[in-house]
Amino acid sequence: MSVNGQRVAEIVAPAIVGVIFVAAWDTVVRIGHIPPYVLPGPLLVAKTLWHDGPLLLTSLLFTLRITAAALLAAVVVGGGLAILFAQSRILEISLFPYAVILQVTPIVAIAPLIIIWVNDPFVALAMCAWLAAFFPIVANTTLGLNSADRNLRDLFRLYGASRWQELVHLRIPAALPYFLAGLRISGGLALIGAVVAEFVASSGGTYTGLAARIAEAGYRLQIPRMFAALLLLSLAGIAIFGALSWLTRWLIGHWHESALPRED
Repeated sequence: MSVNGQRVAEIVAPAIVGVIFVAAWDTVVRIGHIPPYVLPGPLLVAKTLWHDGPLLLTSLLFTLRITAAALLAAVVVGGGLAILFAQSRILEISLFPYAVILQVTPIVAIAPLIIIWVNDPFVALAMCAWLAAFFPIVANTTLGLNSADRNLRDLFRLYGASRWQELVHLRIPAALPYFLAGLRISGGLALIGAVVAEFVASSGGTYTGLAARIAEAGYRLQIPRMFAALLLLSLAGIAIFGALSWLTRWLIGHWHESALPRED
């Protein structure tokens, strides 16, 4: 398959599956006479999205701000720690287990404490989302930095290159595909972490982002609005993944095997 044909297939194939899914959803609702407070049809969800769009979009923007802040912090902290780990095996052995602890700690359990300890609600929610997005970047980047070809590393040292030169010209380029893979994972996790944190905050009466709108709609049995908000969240997640995938192709698509078009 040619490159252009593959790109067209990447758009058309998911679109066809989506149309089939929506048609099946509408058919089930109509044939089963399912009430809208149990399962609204796609047309009703679309009407609700159009009617409540300004409110939902405002809430979505707040959620995306939290997501962006958490992802940026994950890139800075995770990437910085990975570079430190690559320079010192002792640091990696000493600190990496604590990164694992942050990863396996449920956000739902720790979010109430962070919201209590941090006075700024935005910062508290961003910290909760950061906890979800942090680990894939530090783990993948550390793996990439340590995966640089040993023969090339020996060659750098043979020619008297400094550790900084080895890092900039060898290790970081070798780690870039790993970092970008972790970034694509962390983009979705940052959005999930922001939503979970907002659910916790909304349970305490703080209504801010789109997750709060979902919780509010659930309390009032406004199921069509809930589905509309969920649709916006899904589209936001797809947009984040698409943007990060484009960034990956832009940075390494012309030279790394993982990003080159498949020929089969």
